[in-house]
Formats: sequence, C-alpha cells, structure tokens
Amino acid sequence: MRARTARNLLGALSIVIALVWVFPVYWMVNSSLLPNVTLQSFIPTFVPFGGSLNNFAEALADGEFYSALGMSVSITLIAVFFCIIFAFLGAVAISRFRFRGRKSFIIAVLVVQMLPAEGLFIAQYKMVASVNLLDSVIGVSVIYIAAVVPFTIWMLRGFVAGVPADLEEAAMVDGLSRFGAFMRITFPLLAPGLVASGVYAFLQAWNEFTVALVLLPSEAAQTLPLWLRGFVQASATRETDWGQVMAASTLVAVPVIVFFLLVQGRLTSGLVSGAVKG
Repeated sequence: MRARTARNLLGALSIVIALVWVFPVYWMVNSSLLPNVTLQSFIPTFVPFGGSLNNFAEALADGEFYSALGMSVSITLIAVFFCIIFAFLGAVAISRFRFRGRKSFIIAVLVVQMLPAEGLFIAQYKMVASVNLLDSVIGVSVIYIAAVVPFTIWMLRGFVAGVPADLEEAAMVDGLSRFGAFMRITFPLLAPGLVASGVYAFLQAWNEFTVALVLLPSEAAQTLPLWLRGFVQASATRETDWGQVMAASTLVAVPVIVFFLLVQGRLTSGLVSGAVKG
C-alpha cells in the first residue's frame, strides 16, 4: 500500500509538472485564436470559444513570411544534413580507432563546445564577410554546422561505443570487408542515434536567432526568428496586437512540433540506447 501510494503521488506530481510545462504552449495557441480586445481584458479567456483564424490570416498576409520560411527551411536542411555526416564520421573515428592525437582531438571538441557563442560573433562576421557570404544560406549554414557538430559528436560517440566491435569482426570473418561490415551491421543499429542527433541539430538551426541576426543584416534575407522579431516591432508601431503575435509565434513553432511527432518513436529509443558507458 505504501509503495502504491508513493507511485500515485509521483504520477500526480508528474501530471502537474507536465501541465505547467505545456501551459505556455497552450496559452500561445489559445491567444492566437482570440481577438486583441479579448486578450486585453482583465478576465483571462482559457478556452477560445468564438475564436477565429483571422490572426493567422493576418500573419500569413505578410509578404516576408514565405521568404523567411524558405530561408529557414534551406538553412536547417543543409545544417542537419552535413552536421550528421561530419558528426557521424568524427564519432566513429574516436570510438573505433586509436590514432595519434586522438586525446587532443577529444579535448579540442570539448573546448570548442565550452566557448561562449557571443565571443565568436566578431570573428564569424569577419570570416563570412571576407568570402562575401553575408545574407546567404551558405554562410549561415556553415556557422550553424560548426556550432552544432562538437556536441553532436559526443552524442553519437555514445551510440557507436554501445555497438560491440565484435559484431563487425564476426561479419568480416564471414567474408565482408570492414566497410561492408560496418554499413550492413553497425550502421542500421545507429539509426536511433542519428535521429536523436538530427533532432538536436534541427532545433538548434531552426530556433537560432543571434547568429542569424549578425550574419543576415539585410531585411530581404531573414529566417523565421528574425521575421518574428520584425513582425512584433511592426505591430508595436501601431498597437501591439498580441493575437497576431501569438499566431505568428505558433506558425514558427508548428514545423518543430510536426517534426518531433514524426520522429518521437526513434528519438525516445535513441536517447535510451545512447545512455551507455563508453
């Protein structure tokens, strides 16, 4: 009875924490369906009865939204693709091979990860400007990849170390080459780790604001976070329409939620399988 009571209390506490965690997201969506007059009332409206999609229509009517969406999608896809490739190769190298400078490489990865992003802005700006890549997808993508790869290497290193090398050796005894054994035996087992790393890279690239603010100074080249800032400022010039602001925020958050729902099964198994001692 005591153990059951403890489980029930922990379950109730978990539900309360989950509700507190999800309430800001619910309030954002709820507010996006209500007119600004209702939102300015002293009496909060927790259920959007009588709401409409007018706020979403106003946000989508902004001509800069679609160009910002295309910019964000392009940068995110490029960053995720190359980040997974580079991090995968780096994780395999430090987990499967013993080479001169291996420890130095691992320490370098740690040091790069600990550097504050704000301290690199000037150097990054000058580097990108020197090759005429300001306000470009490639310039921002390169910086995003460099920022995400170190941590992603550490994520994938746990997954690679969790797959015994004996499996590859047994496949090589059966006639496969080292590359063939790795691709046919080890690589499929690393799929959850690749998904988990891809989700991390996706979130970092999609939500990044400060780097994009530095490297995309032109108003014609903006990612969605920059567009959202401009949308809020444009709304504030007349009177902040919080319904439209919340609708715009929801539009920015929807792709992340959809992507997470598509990969949540793989992500859960990936995070668990990656928690190994290696």
